[in-house]
Amino acid sequence: MSLKRLTQLGVPLGIVLIVVMLVIPLPAVVLDLLIALNITGALLILLTAMFVRRPLDFAAFPAVLLVMTLFRLALNVSATRLVLLHGDAGKVIETFGHFVVGGSLIVGLIIFAILLVIQFVVITNGAGRVAEVGARFTLDAMPGKQMAIDADLNSGLIDEDQARQRRAEVHAEADFYGAMDGASKFVKGDAIAAIVITLVNLLGGFAVGMVQRGMSAGDAVQTYSLLTVGDGLVSQIPALLLSVATGLVVTRGVGDGDMGSDIIRQLTRQRTPLRVAGGAALALCLIPGMPKIPFLLAGGAFLLVSTRVEQDPAPAEPDETPAAIGPPADTPELLAAEIQVDPLSLELSADLIDLVDRDAGGDLLERVKALRRKVALETGVLIPPVRTRDNLELPLRTYVIKLFGIEVARGEAPRGTVLAIGDHLASLPGELTREPVFGLEAKWIPAELAHQAEIGGATVVERTAVMTTHLSHVVNTHASRLLGREDVKLLTEVVKRSHPVVVEELTPALLSLGQVQRVLQSLLDEGVSIRDLVRIFEALSLRAADTKEHDALVAAARTALGPAVVAPHLREGVVHVVSLDPRLEQQMLESMRMGEEGQVLLLDPVLAQSVLTRLGQLLIEAENADLRPVLVCAPQVRAALQRLVRQQVDRLPVLSYTELAGAEQVRSVGVVTGEAMIEAGA
Repeated sequence: MSLKRLTQLGVPLGIVLIVVMLVIPLPAVVLDLLIALNITGALLILLTAMFVRRPLDFAAFPAVLLVMTLFRLALNVSATRLVLLHGDAGKVIETFGHFVVGGSLIVGLIIFAILLVIQFVVITNGAGRVAEVGARFTLDAMPGKQMAIDADLNSGLIDEDQARQRRAEVHAEADFYGAMDGASKFVKGDAIAAIVITLVNLLGGFAVGMVQRGMSAGDAVQTYSLLTVGDGLVSQIPALLLSVATGLVVTRGVGDGDMGSDIIRQLTRQRTPLRVAGGAALALCLIPGMPKIPFLLAGGAFLLVSTRVEQDPAPAEPDETPAAIGPPADTPELLAAEIQVDPLSLELSADLIDLVDRDAGGDLLERVKALRRKVALETGVLIPPVRTRDNLELPLRTYVIKLFGIEVARGEAPRGTVLAIGDHLASLPGELTREPVFGLEAKWIPAELAHQAEIGGATVVERTAVMTTHLSHVVNTHASRLLGREDVKLLTEVVKRSHPVVVEELTPALLSLGQVQRVLQSLLDEGVSIRDLVRIFEALSLRAADTKEHDALVAAARTALGPAVVAPHLREGVVHVVSLDPRLEQQMLESMRMGEEGQVLLLDPVLAQSVLTRLGQLLIEAENADLRPVLVCAPQVRAALQRLVRQQVDRLPVLSYTELAGAEQVRSVGVVTGEAMIEAGA
């Protein structure tokens, strides 16, 4: 049988054997072996609890605790059966009953009682309370941790696999502390059972010795009671070890090393406490009658250790010498660098600088870097580095997002607060506002009330996450403007390394780099990712052989991408659509004309406005139902209709019927009928 198979069957077989021990008598030799195994196993569990770095590294501990408790109770039953039937329970119990307690029943009972007090009153109660509080706070903190994971995912700090792993860790942590809360009750029940079993064995052994075997009271006590005390001590030692292990697991914090290393490192981190403790021990030698050697040894050991510890770190003093500030250089090169416009920049007011200060816990720069990677993976655009700087002219708590030096978005992030988003925020103190991306009702509340807001059902978002989410929205909205000619050249060179024929056939033979850039920008404007450049370039090569007309090239690229066009609009394989009345669609086809930017619709102004109004109404109704619909039409009119819809209903994507092939199911949320035409004609 393989080792893996033995591992799978080992624990189930062990539990079956434990149940068998409760009903079948065991020889004394076997009992000695199992008692030794019980003590050694408890010691192993204690050491494992000390060497784990975090509680979840020993996630099986609650189940192990239950099995070991059941094993120890089965040993108690087997030992009791042997003691009462034969007056003998093996060498281990006999040794504990005679040698360990000196053969004295009173001493044995006192030691047994002390062990019970240590286990039940001190360790078990404390561990049970810590486990209960840990389970409660872990469950209460779950919504906040989930929101933090979602915020990190949305800001690009982590990817989907990392988010899934962190969510699993959150659920595992909640399950672990919930199990530990119940497992601590096993330890408490075991301590109570030990008292009851010992009392029953004392009375039962005394009765068996005097009634059944005709012994005197002294002989009955000497034979049975000492064995009962030995059995109690044998069972309480592993029970005490498991209680200590329980306390270590539930009080274990997350550290860089095992518990022993963390404790030694933290206790010996500073020299001053060691010297004070050593000096205090030496000072106790001055008390008359106090033994000098123990305190001299203890104090000397602390002072010796303090000499091996590095000097306490002194607080850094600010440099009061002002830096020499010379006149600004005015060379042509430096002036040319000064007038360069950053494609994308983020400016912070003076009180928001802490968000970029790593020493103060600020992680804005790391989140922005992660955002660039996230945007590249989603849209295929290599956005330029985000220039983050302070701007003393901005009002306090304000940040500004600029595109090519022009402000495109502005928001607030008051210091010491978090953003609570929800419908029931009236009971929370703070300043009402609107979430900057979706316009949801929100409130800036003190950071210390974040947990209370989460309990009330609100979504709590940190200031950094608010800013990076806002920045992500701006980048996605203006992705086409950020796609420069140099970026297209770089992307083309990357494709050329793996597919040289595709690039050589397309540019510059059929299309210039500028024409390719314009097609990619149009795709980005319509919310289509350009990651699959190989298929886009292949489609452009085939279509450019017949025509260089821009709309035709864009349509060819969209057709080549296929299901990728409709994928962002799917929800569980379903796409919700708004369609046009056939007569209205026919009139649009007849009104199409070629303009400078491509084909446009020359509809009657009243009819066009009526169509846009109706589309806006259907979009609002769908969004209120938590739907994200798309407008579908014939492929011939899609580009021209997109230009018309963008004027007022820019949130409504326009797809052709052929682009819905990637959807498993299509559901209609409304139709713009010919009534709009009739009203316009009237």
